[in-house]
Amino acid sequence: MKRILSVSLAIAVSAALLVLAPISKRSIFAVHAGTGCTNATLSGDYGLTFSGFQLQSSKSVAFYGAGLGTADGAGNFAATFADSQNGALPGNRYISNTNDNYNASYTVNSNCTGLLTATPGSGGDNFSFVIVNGGAEILATDISAPDTLTLDLKKE
Repeated sequence: MKRILSVSLAIAVSAALLVLAPISKRSIFAVHAGTGCTNATLSGDYGLTFSGFQLQSSKSVAFYGAGLGTADGAGNFAATFADSQNGALPGNRYISNTNDNYNASYTVNSNCTGLLTATPGSGGDNFSFVIVNGGAEILATDISAPDTLTLDLKKE
């Protein structure tokens, strides 16, 4: 009886290991931050899109747009963009603009994360970002209350 119990226990443990081993390999993965980024990694012309919500007249409204930005590799960023708030059409309560300007400075950390800080007086938002694909794309999120925006820049 002890022998049957030992053999049954050994089979059960082996079966459990065969089931759990592949599952654990799929659920555990390594995440590695990029390394070697500097301000120079963010350099050149980028097409950009943004979307989210912005506070207007005590009401949170949809805010989105697209444009062109240029990073100089030394920590300066400038963009021209068109935007729409709450799906505005000409004459609506909310506005739609073209040729808006945005100026900012940026700092890039060695792990390819960074901050984009609007130039004082520009009325722009500040963003936390990550550089992906060796500088080919920048993914950012607004860190300026009360707005909630995401920003995606793709190198031209």
